[in-house]
Amino acid sequence: MSTNVPTNAPILMKNVYQKIFPQVKSELRYWSKRAKEIPNEELRTQALASIKDKKFHCQGGSVYSLLAGDMWREAIRFIVAYQTISDYLDNLCDRSTSLDPTDFRMLHQSMEDALSPGNEIKNYYQYREEQADGDYLVDLVQTCQQVLLKIRHYSIFQSQMVQLESLYSDLQVHKHVVHNERIPRLESWFQQHQQRWPMLSWYEFSACTGSTLGIFCMVSYGLNDQMTEELAEKIFDSYFPFLQGLHIMLDYFIDQQEDEEEGDLNFCNYYQTPQELEQRLVYFVEQTNYHVQTLPDRAFHEMIQHGLVGLYLADPKVKKMKQFETIVKRLIRVSGRKSQFFHWNIKIYNRLAGRN
Repeated sequence: MSTNVPTNAPILMKNVYQKIFPQVKSELRYWSKRAKEIPNEELRTQALASIKDKKFHCQGGSVYSLLAGDMWREAIRFIVAYQTISDYLDNLCDRSTSLDPTDFRMLHQSMEDALSPGNEIKNYYQYREEQADGDYLVDLVQTCQQVLLKIRHYSIFQSQMVQLESLYSDLQVHKHVVHNERIPRLESWFQQHQQRWPMLSWYEFSACTGSTLGIFCMVSYGLNDQMTEELAEKIFDSYFPFLQGLHIMLDYFIDQQEDEEEGDLNFCNYYQTPQELEQRLVYFVEQTNYHVQTLPDRAFHEMIQHGLVGLYLADPKVKKMKQFETIVKRLIRVSGRKSQFFHWNIKIYNRLAGRN
């Protein structure tokens, strides 16, 4: 078990506001400055938009740096760089000029290379018109590689990390192609994995692959020199599918209206009824809670689960979701008192941040 890992919510939030958020802000300021220097207008636009609109992904992910002990700054450096790659590529696949799966696959090769310090840098824009990014993506990849080189026994858990990344990249390729190919591709992809995770539907499996939290957890423990083969397997099994699935299902849950307006795929739309959606979200909460019991620093991982529920359901978008009011109340209730604490804490923080 790690020393100095917060075991209660008030201490966790104090760390978040005093240590983590300022450090994340400093890292993002650097990447924002780099993004402004990108020569190609389209790439520059998407890079800046991904930082501006999705910085809370870096803030949330960086909570894992508390598992890294004295190396917490290095953990944040990795988490912000890796999450920035993820958010930037998501914009390039989702909001940009291409619908080509070969292009998406090549772009996401950068995420595998970021986790593989021995891999050579490639031209990740090979299959698209826009090329000149002033080495922005390469710098992000090399920043991740440099941090991983500081982990003594990285080879012990690299394969689990790459497995999570590979599932993530597959999702990004399949869900961003032309509209009529998306669902057939996602369904046939799930068929390859259904035997291992038979308790999921294709849309739940897709959601579970869309989170980077398992990777952040492993890197942070690795920087604290605590990773073993056994722990790597435990983290993989307790984060995938349930905790990662809960993370992304909540993300889709609050984005339903937005995605409908934008014509984007939303995995919450495939449940037959709102009752089924509620039942399955509660199932993910319960399964997450059950699976994190095997981990060291159990109280910390439980707080991550409570924090996810509190964070997402405190989002201002939720106010407009009158038809899902009962689901919101039940999820907070099922998640327990700590979720309520995070829920109110984050609501107040959002309100104060909005004034600044």
